Amino acid sequence: MPDLTDDAFIPWILDKFARHGWWKAKHTSFDNIAKGAPQHVRSKISKAAEELIKKNFLIKKPTGYGTEVSLNFAKKKEIFEIIKRWKLKK
Repeated sequence: MPDLTDDAFIPWILDKFARHGWWKAKHTSFDNIAKGAPQHVRSKISKAAEELIKKNFLIKKPTGYGTEVSLNFAKKKEIFEIIKRWKLKK
């Protein structure tokens, strides 16, 4: 787990989703997004995930058992650009 700063939450989320292949019909629970991150930053990661939903990078899929999310395939190029810039900074 890399050290996460406030500007790294969004690319960290996008990278996690891309590595797991959570695109289109393959999705995960919104509550799982912060898993793997230190306890003290989980609320900030959830806020960053909400921002990604507003910007249409993550797509919400309401279900009977909670909210599921996946990456927006239409923004694939932008997503990989953000991840690439973030990884080059490290």
